[in-house]
Amino acid sequence: MHGLVRENVVTGSNVYTDEFTAYQGLNSEYIHQVIEHATQYVNGTVHTNGIENFWSLFKRALRGTYVNCDVEHLSRYLDEQVFRFNNRRGNDGTRFTEVLSMVAGKRLTYAELIQKQIYKQKRLF
Repeated sequence: MHGLVRENVVTGSNVYTDEFTAYQGLNSEYIHQVIEHATQYVNGTVHTNGIENFWSLFKRALRGTYVNCDVEHLSRYLDEQVFRFNNRRGNDGTRFTEVLSMVAGKRLTYAELIQKQIYKQKRLF
């Protein structure tokens, strides 16, 4: 767990976790504060509610909206949910405008999107 945190979180950042033992020892590189869910869910500004909310929304989207996701594309579904979550204060119109500004002048063909799958299938035969 520590390796994943080091790869994705800047040293010295605030890290809020639950009491799961894999997080123990993070305080040597991070400002690590723990919420013990057996006794409390919030201690001032320290809580895990935001990330728990994000994963709840992501799982709901996987089960209810997308229904059947290929593991090859899971990172793309996750990226979409990250975008939605980070822009949740806006409305559909502002999110749509933001997406258009990010894709203007770029092109992704279906063949590029599924290139890995095609390569895998060719190796099987």
